[in-house]
Amino acid sequence: MRYIEPNEPGSQEADAAEALRKENQELKQQLKELRGLGHGHAGPPAKLWRPSGLTIWSIFLGAIVLLAVAFFAGYIPLQKRNNLVRSEAQQQEQTLPRVEVIQVGRSSQNSELQLPGSVQAITEAPVLARAAGYVKSRMVDIGDRVRAGQTLLEIEAPELEDQVRQATASLQQGRAALDQALANLEQGKSDLEFARATAQRWSNLFTRGVVSQQENEQYHTQYQSKIASVNALEKAVAVQRGNIAAAEANLARLQEMQGYRMVKAPFDGIITLRNVDVGALVNVGSTLLFRIAQTGTVRIYVNVPQMNASFVRLGQLARLHVTNLPGRYFTGAVARTANSLDPASRTMLVEVQARNPDGALLPGMYAQVEFSSARGEPPLLVPSDALISRADGTSVATVRPDHTVHLQKIEVGRDYGDRLEVIGGLEEGDTILSNPGDFGREGVEVNPVRSGEKASEQLVHAR
Repeated sequence: MRYIEPNEPGSQEADAAEALRKENQELKQQLKELRGLGHGHAGPPAKLWRPSGLTIWSIFLGAIVLLAVAFFAGYIPLQKRNNLVRSEAQQQEQTLPRVEVIQVGRSSQNSELQLPGSVQAITEAPVLARAAGYVKSRMVDIGDRVRAGQTLLEIEAPELEDQVRQATASLQQGRAALDQALANLEQGKSDLEFARATAQRWSNLFTRGVVSQQENEQYHTQYQSKIASVNALEKAVAVQRGNIAAAEANLARLQEMQGYRMVKAPFDGIITLRNVDVGALVNVGSTLLFRIAQTGTVRIYVNVPQMNASFVRLGQLARLHVTNLPGRYFTGAVARTANSLDPASRTMLVEVQARNPDGALLPGMYAQVEFSSARGEPPLLVPSDALISRADGTSVATVRPDHTVHLQKIEVGRDYGDRLEVIGGLEEGDTILSNPGDFGREGVEVNPVRSGEKASEQLVHAR
């Protein structure tokens, strides 16, 4: 029995042939009934239609033709379709798996390294009080630009003023004591001169034998006593002068402390923090008043991994950008390096300085810093998807000239995320699987297809 698909062209012809056969059988049945009625009827015979032999043969031949057309229109296309499906299945079983391959090439002559960095002001300092007291007035606030020497805040210090008055009085007292000591010194010098003259007269009288030796020695002793008194008075004058110098220094210190009541900016910059307001109590050296930063030039601190530490050098140009300023890049240069690695992170601290005239870079920002330099022999570069990481090491799947896969161990250099540098194990021009997947096994036979060719074939099939 032959099965004909209902949607095939021969199905309609087969139905027509079947209808003709049924019609032929019905005609034959009617003829038999008419013949039976003719034998049993007593009246005159009715004139019956009897098809000729030619008509019957024509009907029979037409049915045969219809059956043949239905056979050739239905069975043969079905057979061809089945043969095509079987041939395609056999061809697919015999065809090697098609895999995408790429050739190993070298990276560009310019080596690029991108690392995150932290932006900081070139100069930043906290401003603390040198005089104790209360905040009398405040002249600046957060975000204000100030100049060096500009008054930021005034402190009211009544205790300091009392100390200045006391020091002034002590200085005046010392000066009066000095005047008194000088007067005593002058009097002592006069007494000394009188004692010297008296001793000289009595010495002359003793020489002529007018007075006794005892009286002569008595006046000479008084003269020596006056000399000692004058020396003591001179020392007293020196002491008073020392006291005056100490009092003057103390007064100068207190007056300078009075100058600290006016808190001034140490350098040009921006106020980034205000910690006090009017009426707040201020203690010496412990109360943070302001924080000021100089942002005309900024520092960017970058932690360079050990693998790239030798890549960075002093004076090397760097380009940086921040996410909140898309499309804008800033140029800087390496100002200094730590020349040592942090044992905890195995990174080297690098400082990059960049001009910031419009203040677009703010202290505390997160920036991406790009270093670049020319290389004499660029390393090989492979996509990260081609990497096969297993317990026995890192390898890639290379394709030999006989189209068999070989797992080649490699030594990986720098990691760029989607690409990897290979510093050992491969040669330039080697063919590797771009994404090994299930074909990353030793000895597997494959049909290598370049990535561009495979994409073109997929586009053709899609069309």
